[in-house]
Amino acid sequence: MPTHRCVLPSLNPSPPTSVRSRLSRLAKIEPGEGPAVVAAFFLYFCLLGGYFAVRPVRETVGTLLGSDRVSDLFIATWIVSILIVPAYGAVCARLQRRVFLPWVYGFVAMALVACGVALLRDESNVVVGQLFYVMISVINLFVVSVLWSFLLELFDAGQVKRLFGVIAAGGTAGALVGPVMTDVLVGRIGNSGILFVGAGLFSLAIVLQRVLLNLWARRTWAAAALPVEDHPMGGHPFAGFTLVLKSPYLLGIALFVTLLASVNTFLYFEQLELVRATFSSTAERTQVFSRIDYVVQSLTILSQVLLTGRIASRFGVGALLTVVPLVMVGGMLLLASFHTFSVLAVVFVIRRWGEYAFVRPGREMLFSRVDHETKYKAKNFIDVTVYRGADALGAQISNAIRAAGGSPALMGALFALAWAVNGAWLSRRREHGEGGPRA
Repeated sequence: MPTHRCVLPSLNPSPPTSVRSRLSRLAKIEPGEGPAVVAAFFLYFCLLGGYFAVRPVRETVGTLLGSDRVSDLFIATWIVSILIVPAYGAVCARLQRRVFLPWVYGFVAMALVACGVALLRDESNVVVGQLFYVMISVINLFVVSVLWSFLLELFDAGQVKRLFGVIAAGGTAGALVGPVMTDVLVGRIGNSGILFVGAGLFSLAIVLQRVLLNLWARRTWAAAALPVEDHPMGGHPFAGFTLVLKSPYLLGIALFVTLLASVNTFLYFEQLELVRATFSSTAERTQVFSRIDYVVQSLTILSQVLLTGRIASRFGVGALLTVVPLVMVGGMLLLASFHTFSVLAVVFVIRRWGEYAFVRPGREMLFSRVDHETKYKAKNFIDVTVYRGADALGAQISNAIRAAGGSPALMGALFALAWAVNGAWLSRRREHGEGGPRA
């Protein structure tokens, strides 16, 4: 197969010295790595800033639609994710990364603008609300998965442990700023205006992705920096699915994501019910969701900057993958015993803080030993299709348990225990070098 040199326009401004020096104090950034770390930090900031700005609007739409309809939308989201993954696989097979990566974020920006225009015309339109709910539920996993796939190609396994904590902190900073903006601005510009703000942040992400692609082409930190050969990966659109089926390691990661998503879904539906019962107006609900978001992100950014990389380096990936599930066993049992909004808020904050600060970076590190096709195709299949499939299944189980008069939180505790065991197994497999297909 002929290869193509990755020749990109000059989009490599040096990051401000103050930014590099501050990040260097928080992580062991070696010579030449600074520009890539700063660009990745701000790219993740824009992605999560844009998503978390519009997320409270989605949650408010969910309270209006009700649990039964939202559980059906989880199935619709899963179906859309099944369709989007082979389409993305076909793009990966035929286009260079420098072409399709910026367009991913451009597509999201255009979709947010379209939804914003529709909501501006009729904010109470149920069909528009359902389409918006499904779209946001798909893109939040998809765009983050695409980013981490590229970062795993940009940095080697050693850099992953040192640098992913501080890069993840960029996303957390965006996830903090996004809901704060929504809390402040939604009363002035409405829900449609918030979608336009999100679109602007995704547009800025296009520029930052181009900067990183240019840095990737030159790899200034490598001992023997060679031009990167950026060529289409080949293969078929369903390669992500077949790669997962062939690898016990990847199947283990798929199970990890399934258990994680199921626990999250049980907790999510408890949230819908308790918020709707506690707060009557939609404005109050949007503000509650925004405030929960920025409390979580305030805790997370401190942990990611100060703890994540150090914990991974000293105790290994296993610590990142198992502590939060074990804590959630106790949290779900507590919620089952005291079914109030205050208990839910505490458990919800702990779960999301732990996931963003520890579980997510640890889960991304599991892919540091796999080849390029696996990083883009199999990883995206797990992150999107498997995750949303587990969401759909968890939603149906939650509604069935509630209809039978049971407690979904008790089932969540059992799933969390299995999640912790699976995380420990995966970390042992990774540490023994059994990371699936090798790069």
